[in-house]
Amino acid sequence: MTREELLSFFWQNADSYISGEELAGRLQVSRAAVWKAVGQLRAEGYTIESVPGRGYRLLSASDVLSEEGIRRHLQHQELSLQVVRTITSTNTVLKTLAAEGAPSGLALIAGEQTAGRGRMGRSFFSPAGTGLYLSLMLRPAMRAEEAVRLTACAAVAAAETIEELSGRETRIKWVNDILVDGRKVCGILTEASVDCENGMMNYVIIGLGVNLRNPEGGFPEELQSIAGTAFEAEQIPELRCRLAAGILDRLAAYAVKPSDPAVFEAYRCRSLVLGKAITVLSAGKDPVPAEVLDLMEDYSLLVRYADGSTGRLNSGEVSVRSSERG
Repeated sequence: MTREELLSFFWQNADSYISGEELAGRLQVSRAAVWKAVGQLRAEGYTIESVPGRGYRLLSASDVLSEEGIRRHLQHQELSLQVVRTITSTNTVLKTLAAEGAPSGLALIAGEQTAGRGRMGRSFFSPAGTGLYLSLMLRPAMRAEEAVRLTACAAVAAAETIEELSGRETRIKWVNDILVDGRKVCGILTEASVDCENGMMNYVIIGLGVNLRNPEGGFPEELQSIAGTAFEAEQIPELRCRLAAGILDRLAAYAVKPSDPAVFEAYRCRSLVLGKAITVLSAGKDPVPAEVLDLMEDYSLLVRYADGSTGRLNSGEVSVRSSERG
């Protein structure tokens, strides 16, 4: 337990020097054990300074993704957290755990994905060190067609947390992309297992990927005109842990009442597409121009087509026409 106890003590005294002798006395271990635990924490990425005659100090600017760090900022302590450095896909692995009977409220958080997935079968660029990738599994008493409400809850949770930590304005592109300064900084993928007999969900997995900063070498060429970063250059202490905790806290709260008008209004006021000229993109079909008239309470879009007819979009994808971007 020396590592965990030492880390907890460091966080309680962040940015303050503590002598090795005092640490050993407080933890009731040898100074060699303290030295070993400090080395382990440094190997994990924590920035710990040591100065002869003064001791050790943990710099609060350390941005290490860990369960301990997330729980320091998490209000919903009932959530189960699994934090890993690298994973294939948080959604993919969590689906396996859900199928094996994992309880509702299990969150899987990673600093890198090697096979990240987006909507419509796309891959999701998930490099190490500059992004946050998390999935939350719930077992709600909801019908499958209502899952879009949980996606909207996730979009609001991500948008509000990014705004709180960055001070920047976010917009939501229907139904699940978060944009800052016109560029995508967060994508959401919601997947569910459905009981075919009653149409109710066995479980739902809500996955989010957030671009915090520019990756080394920049984004791949195909993303350079699309992708952006949620945060600017300045260092924010414990950024990934605070971001994960903020998103999970809000999502856990909103998911209990996904039809709450307050969530709908928070989504609507950030909508990128209301009143805009769009192109409706459907698999296997030609792009269709339209205008968004309204966002309905079930999160479908009321649109008017070029021939004057109107209709609702309940699924698919849209793009905002370049001359109308806002």
